Amino acid sequence: MIPQFFIDRKLHNGLNYKQYIELTEKQISETDDSKLSAEEKEIFEYTKLNLQRSSRIDRHYSVSDELSAKLNEIDKPQAWMVITENWCGDSAQNLPYLTKMAEVNSNVDLKILLRDENPEIMDLYLTNGTKSIPVLVIFDEDGNELFKWGPRPKLAQQLINQWKSEGIVKPELYEKLHLWYGRNRGKEIENEMLELINNNYEVLSGN
Repeated sequence: MIPQFFIDRKLHNGLNYKQYIELTEKQISETDDSKLSAEEKEIFEYTKLNLQRSSRIDRHYSVSDELSAKLNEIDKPQAWMVITENWCGDSAQNLPYLTKMAEVNSNVDLKILLRDENPEIMDLYLTNGTKSIPVLVIFDEDGNELFKWGPRPKLAQQLINQWKSEGIVKPELYEKLHLWYGRNRGKEIENEMLELINNNYEVLSGN
């Protein structure tokens, strides 16, 4: 069943990555943090830090030869939808990788939808009943869902579950998570995308 938002072209009219970053930069530059509540200021600081994290990945990451070769086998148009928000730490650590992957093949068009502006779409892609982000959903040109990924690599989730069981709480838990992301340098998300593409090779390649 083709989702209504695809028919209504809400996905197609989403933000590209450049627009998303520009929107974040504009939001930061125009915010007077002296007028923010304590909670708002915390979110604002997360957003600034996330922009730095994403920028670092943008500068240093290149898609591996193995994944590039597999992505280049996609021979029909696809829409990659990412649901996210710029205050989300997991998004800052994963969206830049997904964007670089999408850029490998001109058949792939990645669009970003903001979670809080699209609650009816977010509700279709919950993770264990929660609105966890980022979520990547891949569609063919007709709007058929091929597969989805998110909100973080499985190994990262396993580590979070382990740390919680050990009694580690925020902010130490998230500090450890971002340290893991920095050391992993996209290896896990690459491995998972390779696995997903291989498992869905026929529909992704059009064969």
